Amino acid sequence: MTDMSASLRRRPVRAILAAALVALAVAGCGGSEGSTTQCALDGCTITFPRGAGGEVSVLGVTARLVGVEGSVATVEIAGNTIQVPVGGEAAAEGFTVGLQRLTEDEAVVQVRLGGGNG
Repeated sequence: MTDMSASLRRRPVRAILAAALVALAVAGCGGSEGSTTQCALDGCTITFPRGAGGEVSVLGVTARLVGVEGSVATVEIAGNTIQVPVGGEAAAEGFTVGLQRLTEDEAVVQVRLGGGNG
């Protein structure tokens, strides 16, 4: 067999593996208490209702909006509490947490793999 035919046979396997990874990433997100999540391979976007109490499970850890003061949200991720300003990012326990938007009704937080150790 030629290298080309072996390569052609591997393509369907790669497509199946990629689809399985996407399904696992999406399945790793879940919201409660009015929170919603949207996950992709590069991370999850969480919309928390403004105020304390929203909690979700994303990327194998729990993320919770602790509170909001001014334009800074306090977020707990994997048991670590960090403060993130609108448009900013902070790192904790191997995750990067960004605050994309803050309105009167909601806080939109992005959680990605990769970041500092707390």
